[in-house]
Amino acid sequence: MNYLARIFLDYQTSALQRIYDAYDWHQRAWDAFPHLAQSDRGGDGRFRHFLTRLDPQEGGYQLLILSRSEPRRPSWCPDHLANWQTKTVAESLLQHARYRFDLRANPTKKVTPKGENGKREGQGKRVALLALGQLEEWMERKASAAGFALEPGNLRISARGPTHFRKQKGRQRGTLSMVDFGGTLRVLDRCAFKAAFANGIGSAKAFGCGLLMLQALD
Repeated sequence: MNYLARIFLDYQTSALQRIYDAYDWHQRAWDAFPHLAQSDRGGDGRFRHFLTRLDPQEGGYQLLILSRSEPRRPSWCPDHLANWQTKTVAESLLQHARYRFDLRANPTKKVTPKGENGKREGQGKRVALLALGQLEEWMERKASAAGFALEPGNLRISARGPTHFRKQKGRQRGTLSMVDFGGTLRVLDRCAFKAAFANGIGSAKAFGCGLLMLQALD
């Protein structure tokens, strides 16, 4: 079973709580799962306890949390319906054939330098994909791995530009390139599709990427 929680904080409250960027929000989201061990925060990514997505709303910020276990309202979130809502995600949601989808992602590719002998050396690094064709190809690959196909002619791509953040440990500065994808899809592999919904798509999940938002079309 999956759960979906919605948190809303106005600008003043989020500033008082010192929640400034997507990384801060994701870290604070752990407070909704006090039953999880502290060591779970450093997971290897193959199993995701929850996914988040942050969006500006009128007067503040909305954080969505999709989780495998039931979340509890964090103490820093006001106890009002306007600030905290949670519900179960019906199993029937993932049984349809076609959906309208929305995905915020961090499309990247791994670049590994070559040595004098022409062979790749080192671990390499991930760089952002920026060209439209590269983004289309990235989404097609991720769709195939996630058990669905994009319906032709209606893929929407909107680059959000660089997103800056600071990690809490050492407050290192970093930058991510986030892109919003949207369109319609058709499910080909139900098991892979369900796994992608629960585990997310792409990298940077600790920064609010990867949550596949769905609206059934049949």
